[in-house]
Amino acid sequence: MMSHPLLQVDQLSVTFRRDGALTTPVRDVSLTVQAGERVAVVGESGCGKSLTALSLTCLSPTDRARLQGRVLFDGADTLTLGSDALARVRGHGIAYVFQDPSASLNPVMRVQDQIAECLPDLPRAARRDACVELLTRTGLPDPARAARAFPCELSGGQQQRVMLAMALAARPKLLVADEPTTALDVTTQRQVLDLIDALADADGMAVLLITHNLGLVAGRMARVYVMYAGKIVESGAVTDVLSAPRHPYTRGLLAAVPMLDAPRHAPLQDIPGTVPSPDAWPAGCAFAPRCALADARCHAEQPPEADLAHNHRSRCWRTQSCPS
Repeated sequence: MMSHPLLQVDQLSVTFRRDGALTTPVRDVSLTVQAGERVAVVGESGCGKSLTALSLTCLSPTDRARLQGRVLFDGADTLTLGSDALARVRGHGIAYVFQDPSASLNPVMRVQDQIAECLPDLPRAARRDACVELLTRTGLPDPARAARAFPCELSGGQQQRVMLAMALAARPKLLVADEPTTALDVTTQRQVLDLIDALADADGMAVLLITHNLGLVAGRMARVYVMYAGKIVESGAVTDVLSAPRHPYTRGLLAAVPMLDAPRHAPLQDIPGTVPSPDAWPAGCAFAPRCALADARCHAEQPPEADLAHNHRSRCWRTQSCPS
């Protein structure tokens, strides 16, 4: 008997009412994460990645939106759970690490007091020891000192390790890492990603990585979902998507990844144009205005999802003719 995915998102849409009008920045998103699996959602800012992640447990601002579809975590639909049950999912099922730890940490509370809030069932003295132990697991060189520090006394990389310690406190089954390296230098980015990998290995924890950089998923993630304008436009095993991308947007993201062997003065590649606003989605393929391959049909009709080989999928009218 096949086991059910740890996380199963079916046709998720997120709609907000703003100034009397409805906007839907996330449209019919479906994805899965198996227990212990590492999956990435990749796309530019404004594509709906973070809103999708926040919707998993109805975190703000999605708690004020109309959520349609299903989000099954361990078999329970989080979109229909009451507040108490949803809090338990957040506490012991799904933990989050966000891109700016300085905005997530309370600046007037010591680190140990903030981590202790994630350990309500332990006596006070035991909480202090547990805080130091959690910080030790994240690789901080002096965890006892870090536990007594205020967030402003720590570097950005150290603050992100504190956020990881808080996430680990509840022993979650799924870690949602939403752009966890955006504000960090390149060396610290690699250290944080390596740490997430090591912690996931040690705890058997699944990881859902949200990122704009397709280069970060190679060698780390098992599967990837490429998101554009609120929709999944390509998905599959990382090796398949990176070696033979079938959607023009995915190809554009890959071309934009800086290469170490590129000529010294070679210009950085980018994708012309910008992601459209949710209140102005194009009638056809949302990527058509930026796509060099678009024809009249692309501008007029939304393409269906084509199922390619080995669960590799692409949402493009020209999928079968796009060069790989």
